[in-house]
Amino acid sequence: MGRGETPWPGTTARRFRLARALAALALTLPAGALATACGDSSADRRPSRAAGEAAPTPPPSASASPRRPLSPAELCTTAVRHWAREALDGATPYGDYQSMGLSDRQYGVLREVLADARAVRSEQGTGAARSLIDRQARDRCAEVYREGTPTRGPWR
Repeated sequence: MGRGETPWPGTTARRFRLARALAALALTLPAGALATACGDSSADRRPSRAAGEAAPTPPPSASASPRRPLSPAELCTTAVRHWAREALDGATPYGDYQSMGLSDRQYGVLREVLADARAVRSEQGTGAARSLIDRQARDRCAEVYREGTPTRGPWR
């Protein structure tokens, strides 16, 4: 690797996106602070509540409900499905399985699913291959994680 080259594909693009995001953040934070500091608050105009009155409850929002964490099988399915579709679409290889954020087991599932999807794509087209990726990623990840994870289950 010579001077100025990126260590793997996409590094330069990620750095550029990060720089743009930071610049946008730097421009929006002062504007938000000024609007808050100089704004006319509705709390200043509203009469205060009596001591016995309860505060009004805010409307429920979608972000207020906590999302449950994904199970290891669901995480595997999501990652395998993403990388299988990327490879099927002809994307430049990203690197080794660790740079993809996959474990060795997940990478094994990815290789099996991708091999089957490529065979189906050549016979039935891309739509059938994508359906196969979804189905096999879910089924194979569920099978691989059926017994637990390395920190739980039979590995203890």
